[in-house]
Amino acid sequence: MQLAMLGLGKMGGNMVQRLLGGGHKVVAYDVDPRRPAELAALGAAPATTLDEVIAALQPPRVCWAMVPAGKITEELVNSLAARMQKGDIIIDGGNSNFKDSQRRAKELAERGIHFCDAGTSGGIWGLKVGYCLMVGGAPEAYAIIEPALKTLAPEGGLMHTGPAGSGHFVKMVHNGIEYGLMTAYAEGFEILKTSPFGQLDLPKIAGIWRNGSVVRSWLLDLLHDALEKDPGLDGIRGYVEDSGEGRWTVQAAIDQNVPAPVITLSLLMRIASRQDESFSAKVQAALRNEFGGHAVKKS
Repeated sequence: MQLAMLGLGKMGGNMVQRLLGGGHKVVAYDVDPRRPAELAALGAAPATTLDEVIAALQPPRVCWAMVPAGKITEELVNSLAARMQKGDIIIDGGNSNFKDSQRRAKELAERGIHFCDAGTSGGIWGLKVGYCLMVGGAPEAYAIIEPALKTLAPEGGLMHTGPAGSGHFVKMVHNGIEYGLMTAYAEGFEILKTSPFGQLDLPKIAGIWRNGSVVRSWLLDLLHDALEKDPGLDGIRGYVEDSGEGRWTVQAAIDQNVPAPVITLSLLMRIASRQDESFSAKVQAALRNEFGGHAVKKS
């Protein structure tokens, strides 16, 4: 099939390559003209303006946005919609809030344009092993884009989750779970690092846990690789960013009256990682000193 990929970063660029490898015709667009040019050498049709994108596609036009969530996605969807016709399809493969996806689908439907939200997981490894895709949208739109989705996804890694918004909702919870898993590994390996048995071989421990252990996972594979390169992780600052999905998962849990303490605490641990020195810890130290005369460490 033919489609356009808009946003050729680490994910979008690799997705274009996988689509080309599957025999699809891809129009490659990015605000940086160097990226479409690089993919043109691999067989993509380069585009440097949205008008060029639309002109290069045959109806029903399929445009896949692979850009950061929020204002950039909003502006791109609106700009595409202004140029598209009834029956065309916009896919948002970024990590947008599912409520935004529901709204966009409703607004575009009033103009006869389909909107699909494709929760996409796989990171930089997706080019080789495929992307797990969780796709929301009308069945008739899903049927049109399914050939491309099957090329991008590995066997068993594709699902039509339901109406628009459901794909990003499922991906949101997926990322919330990821927060919890990463925090559990992080806490466990810090306990190992500070053990009473001296300097344990953390890379080797991570390595043996990959074989037969109940905690084996792809995340553990990645941790093993990181520890092999830098056993003490001395080259990495302990500052952990979040891109929104963990916060939205916690909010959804609150809205749906679902207790989610692990995911909630894992989010708070990421926020705590950004403080060079916690003011709340200072307050606690000061209170212990005031009521009990406990010693405090001066800054």
